[in-house]
Amino acid sequence: MENKAIRWVYDCESIDYNELSNLYKITLLGDKKAEDLKVVFSNSLYKCFVYVEEKLIGVGRALADGVDCSYICDVAIHPRYQGQGIGKSIVGKLVEFSNGYNKIILYSYPGKEDFYRKLGFAKMNTAMAIFKNQEQAFEWQLLQKVI
Repeated sequence: MENKAIRWVYDCESIDYNELSNLYKITLLGDKKAEDLKVVFSNSLYKCFVYVEEKLIGVGRALADGVDCSYICDVAIHPRYQGQGIGKSIVGKLVEFSNGYNKIILYSYPGKEDFYRKLGFAKMNTAMAIFKNQEQAFEWQLLQKVI
């Protein structure tokens, strides 16, 4: 990244949740309301915010219980900065924070599985989910209909 300093933040003290909400919109990860993001990030044990020149360009968080399970979610990289290793670094930092847990879990959007496989994640055979908007989850191919 052309000599621009990257700044990492691991707490929510100075986060602009409207900027965060916009990052999710432009990365096509959904319309997440600023007030909802404040709640979910505040309740997440681990979080990473990545800035370039005061602009939020990357984010990720992990819900974790301190011992057994850490669930990595909401990893997003600004389209202009994708392919530069930032997502890999965010996931790596969240895995590092979760070191020693019995299991570290995430789910991937279809087409991103190889990215996570390269970071050491393996496909689960028995993962199941209930989504608030179940039909949309089927449309996005996050769930499979069992016949």
